[in-house]
Amino acid sequence: METPLFEDVDPAGDCDCPGCRHWRRVLPHAPAGRGLAHPAAHRALIVATAAASALGAGAGAGASAAVPAAVHAPERPGAERHAPGPQGAPAADGPGTPQGPRAPLHGQAAPPAPPSAGTKAAALTRTEIVERAKTWVAAKVPYSVTSYWSDGYRQDCSGFVSMAWKLPANEWTGSLAGLAERITKEELQPGDILLFHNASDPEKGSHVVIFGGWTDAAHTVYTAYEQTPPHTRKRDTPYAYWTDSAAFLPYRYTGVTAGKAASPAAGGPASQTVASHGVAGYPGRAMFRPGAENPYVTRLGRQLVRKGFGTHYTKGPGPRWGEADRRGVEAFQRAQGWRGGAADGYPGPETWRRLFS
Repeated sequence: METPLFEDVDPAGDCDCPGCRHWRRVLPHAPAGRGLAHPAAHRALIVATAAASALGAGAGAGASAAVPAAVHAPERPGAERHAPGPQGAPAADGPGTPQGPRAPLHGQAAPPAPPSAGTKAAALTRTEIVERAKTWVAAKVPYSVTSYWSDGYRQDCSGFVSMAWKLPANEWTGSLAGLAERITKEELQPGDILLFHNASDPEKGSHVVIFGGWTDAAHTVYTAYEQTPPHTRKRDTPYAYWTDSAAFLPYRYTGVTAGKAASPAAGGPASQTVASHGVAGYPGRAMFRPGAENPYVTRLGRQLVRKGFGTHYTKGPGPRWGEADRRGVEAFQRAQGWRGGAADGYPGPETWRRLFS
């Protein structure tokens, strides 16, 4: 049987390719404090030594010639390399590299197929999301579309958000919105994201950052946690972003929670419920979607009528969400001076607070 001499290689000490940088970080002979050992690091040395011994002392020179030192190390054994695309010098404050595709977490014994839309993960509090983001900031995780950090997440912007949200796979800017709900600027809270997916050219401009909180009373600057060249950073950022600002839209992870909310009994006082968004009585956007039927829709409709925004009802309001409800909410939102996505007809926490205040 032929001996596999080059299955794994020792990373070159002076090479700066992504593979060598990755293995220098994880191999036991790397500088102190650089992570855990990887057993594959020893195989090439052992196999090469065994081959030299089998050839005998007289064949030592020939064995040495047959086992040349490798210049580059593979990024990860058995991994499919993704085409990195053009990676020119990044702009001073904008994303300058493409991103990787949807993919399973690195390190699984039998990597599954890329996740389908609607992938869900365990619920997280806002504090947990921000604390997870801070771990990469502290580690200064290098930006890469092909490398995976020790926790299994890809080292690009969408991998960073996947890590902070503790998703079971690496998502990308084209799929993150499917795991979140669209919100308004006024509803932004720490742990939410600002997302720009350039559908026509995903490798140009597409980017996502984690919202860490406003830094001024006028809500013009916020703290952003983001994965961008050369490494993860925390930085005060103008709303919505440095470049392509109008294209960045706010979203909230559907699994975010701030504690267990009480469920009102059928016909009971829904106003006693305190939702995870921190607004008394607000049950969440899922209660106001096509096909939804619940007491909250009835309560919302009755309040719209009281406030003078019930002209679209021909009957009811009733427990089933319909176009009359949406148009009534939209009219109320526009009366607040909101436009565009802020007046979409679907009640968020701020709409609910103003409607019932």
